[in-house]
Amino acid sequence: MNSLLHHPTLMDCRRLFLRNYEVMINIGVHDFEKKGEQRVLINVDLYVPLALSTPKADQLDEVLDYDFIRSTIAVRMSKGHVHLQETLCDDVLALMLAHPNVRAARVSTEKPDVYPDCEAVGVEVFGLKEAA
Repeated sequence: MNSLLHHPTLMDCRRLFLRNYEVMINIGVHDFEKKGEQRVLINVDLYVPLALSTPKADQLDEVLDYDFIRSTIAVRMSKGHVHLQETLCDDVLALMLAHPNVRAARVSTEKPDVYPDCEAVGVEVFGLKEAA
């Protein structure tokens, strides 16, 4: 996975990430997909300015807590069936970018059990807040 920290507006950022977060979700457009949950792997990168993410006293409240990523995804999962991975990615991205300390985010989802002859099928989206 490529880091986007080389982007000029992200040069002063720290990248936080959640890798291969496995969730079971009701996702898909086909009838058989609507009858049960599928395994989905979610990856998130958050770009947070160093000024907002460099601890001075080594305390959790000085940084963006990883629990934010997991709990935000859980809230989205609780909303029920979603047809498309694109919709799921867009929704999670918007929720991540809503955090005031996040300047940019990358979200990907993968369905690893769709085809027997490949590792996964998925989608990825990237969002960057406009400079203030």
